[in-house]
Amino acid sequence: MFAVAALLAATLVAPGTPATPMRTAVTDLHAIGISGVQGNALLEGRTTRARAGFGDLGRKTPVPWDGYFRMGSNTKTFTSVVLLQLVGEGRLSLDDTVEKRLPGVVTGNGNDGRRITVRQLLQHTSGIYDYTRSLETVASYDGYLAHRFDHYEPRDLVALAMKNPPNFTPGTSWDYSNTNYILAGMIVERITGRPWASEVRDRILRPLGLTHTSDPGDRASLPRPHAKEYQQWAPDGPLTDTTLFNPTAAGAAGALVSTPSDLVRFWAALQQGRLLRAPEMAEMHKTVLATTWQDYSPGVRYGLGIEFYPNRCGGYWAHGGDVLGVHTANGVTTNGKRVVVLSLTTQLASSSTAVTDRISRAIDDVLCGPA
Repeated sequence: MFAVAALLAATLVAPGTPATPMRTAVTDLHAIGISGVQGNALLEGRTTRARAGFGDLGRKTPVPWDGYFRMGSNTKTFTSVVLLQLVGEGRLSLDDTVEKRLPGVVTGNGNDGRRITVRQLLQHTSGIYDYTRSLETVASYDGYLAHRFDHYEPRDLVALAMKNPPNFTPGTSWDYSNTNYILAGMIVERITGRPWASEVRDRILRPLGLTHTSDPGDRASLPRPHAKEYQQWAPDGPLTDTTLFNPTAAGAAGALVSTPSDLVRFWAALQQGRLLRAPEMAEMHKTVLATTWQDYSPGVRYGLGIEFYPNRCGGYWAHGGDVLGVHTANGVTTNGKRVVVLSLTTQLASSSTAVTDRISRAIDDVLCGPA
């Protein structure tokens, strides 16, 4: 275990790296307390990258260039694209009920799949409880050590959620729930007869040549090269290595592993219309206010597996991600010509306004240019 103060001992940068907005941002984020940061950007056809901090706190090795990391909930955008492609093929409707597609799965304790639509799953307006709030693996360090290699079936995760009543009547409010996307992945499998990850591979990864993005299945380790991922469980507490983690606990809501360069290419392709037809893109971009996020991200709205953030040059599309020890942040302009992806391999115990604000400013500076 490592004290956060030790992170401030050094910042490792590539020799001769210019002081670009991204270079400054990753250095600042490391100084705030993030063990390692890497970022890639595409700016009107020009690529740039930066890194700061350590890939391994014990060995004091640098963050690897374009290292693998768990993208967490950015996975939801991939799952949503697959479902919207199926909509475009006429194989389901966004207005289909969950009960129609998954009979008998969403039921009990006031949950009723007959009243919830596919659109409400993708937009987090279903009211379904978030199963991760009951997942011992992410609740404490002891829970992590005891359960980090556990395998979960999607039905296991949904069953955890069904032990709780819904947060609100479907369609009447908004609250983020990973259970929605576990169900979305199950719908993909029910319609296609293939696992959601196989559809992601064949519909997105292979066509775009994203050879460094995959669903690991039960593989608890990351491909090399990668930075180690560190979790802080209590404010001012030590950092613990949480790199080993069975991603079936996240499934279609957050299991994918990628690299910054692959994610940049994904976001550019999505916004340039290379994955969805215009009608399905329009549906993806229909947003509602992300009600429970307004305290720390005023004005943010949620579409179908995609977020919209207002900023000083109009706004950008994104989807963040959090898994034990790692945070993914990104942003892409509407035309897909400017993209930035950041991977932070530390999760601090309490929400750090300094970290959140610095990430937001970094995305704005890259997408809009320095203020």
